[in-house]
Amino acid sequence: MGTNSVNRRDVVKVTAAGLLAVPALGSLTSCATGGGDDNKAEKGKKSAKNPLSVKEDAALATYIFNGGYDDKYARFVSDMYEKKYPKAKVNQKKTEKIATQTQPRLVKGDPPDVINNSGADDMNIAKLVKNKQVTDVTELLDAPSWDDPDVKVRDTLVPGVVEMGQFGSDACYQLNIAQTVYGVWYSSRMLREELEVAYPTTWDEMLDVCKKAKKKGIHGWTYAGGHPRYMFFSMYAMFGQVGGRKQLEAMDYLEPNAWKSDAVKAVFEAYEELLAKKYVLLGFDGEKGHIESQTAWTKGKAVFIPNGSWVENEAKDTTPKNFEMAVGATPSLDKGDAMPFGTLYAPPGEPFIIPEKATNRQGGLEWMRMMYSKKAARNFFREVSSMPAVKGAIDGMQLPPGVESSQQAVKAAGKNVVIPFFKEWYSELFDDDFNSVAGKFMMGEMSVKQAMDTMQKAADRVAKDPDVDKIKKA
Repeated sequence: MGTNSVNRRDVVKVTAAGLLAVPALGSLTSCATGGGDDNKAEKGKKSAKNPLSVKEDAALATYIFNGGYDDKYARFVSDMYEKKYPKAKVNQKKTEKIATQTQPRLVKGDPPDVINNSGADDMNIAKLVKNKQVTDVTELLDAPSWDDPDVKVRDTLVPGVVEMGQFGSDACYQLNIAQTVYGVWYSSRMLREELEVAYPTTWDEMLDVCKKAKKKGIHGWTYAGGHPRYMFFSMYAMFGQVGGRKQLEAMDYLEPNAWKSDAVKAVFEAYEELLAKKYVLLGFDGEKGHIESQTAWTKGKAVFIPNGSWVENEAKDTTPKNFEMAVGATPSLDKGDAMPFGTLYAPPGEPFIIPEKATNRQGGLEWMRMMYSKKAARNFFREVSSMPAVKGAIDGMQLPPGVESSQQAVKAAGKNVVIPFFKEWYSELFDDDFNSVAGKFMMGEMSVKQAMDTMQKAADRVAKDPDVDKIKKA
């Protein structure tokens, strides 16, 4: 494959675009509304104590993704619900197959009331919006928050939660409950004590750390071979660093040649160099590849792994007590980068939806209002070691290393937080196309040019598909 260090330094520099944390949203080419009240959703009497008109004796059904977060945090909220509405029973189920188990019910018009639409088998939220199968949750966002009736729910949430649920209109169809920090995860103790280096802030420093680790019989990187899209968790911020927000917006809005830019080329070449120098621990190609790669990492077989902040909880059983888990922003490629080191991919994560035809739709909205209470948010943090999407919820709490590091990374990023909206708008581009490209690229079966060309063809396919609603730039 050969190294490409010279090519990296020949990249045409792109000037930085505006420092908006999220792109402005235009409108869907086809109207997608929240539906209305033309279903049989049960309602109760609205009052100060019942601002969402919950029918107090109506049963509530929830489906929770059984992944890195398990479902205990959700059961806590269900218990809150049953305490407030003792005549109502919450039937909570957990599964790794969200789409398999819930989408047929949406089609038949008999869905659960709350769905944690997460994991590899999640449903395409843009299609659910187009088909008017999910509720516009604006009523919830404008309702009094659980903790303070004078503050709306929307005003208690971290930036990006509402925006990520909007699909070209003021309506909101999806709610995230965590602030996920993606990046390059590592052991502070390993860097400090075994390698005697600081976290690399430039790609040249990254290569130096990997070289030093290799001499000690340790791989510089590993990744989830069975889910190669995990590579995006470290690559995405680098696309922004090199090409600026113009590059990221070009990807979001399916602009011609967005995936064939000098910035994308430079990032792919940087990772090609890791592969060429055999710094990457390969394998882990099965369905549980993410767990297996994380275990190899926590056991000290690799220094770095691209991942999200759920990893601290998901890998807790194999993580040594002195591991000192931390996350780093992706290193800068060179001095000409459009955005600085510290640029962070840190969107709200762990999405929930309320089906439009849910029998207890109001109860589902109320359940989410409870989820956004500080009490539930703090419990979420205690259960899963991840930052909740409720402002100030964990202030003053003792934080585990990964969460502490995540908070520091978010603060250091400031306005340089980046969010790939195309992942929500056109999820196949990430779940299917990028996953396939990353898999072949990391195995040496696809060149940089082929990876770029393939992703561009995929983006062009979506852009030209008349059956896919497009988000237009404002």
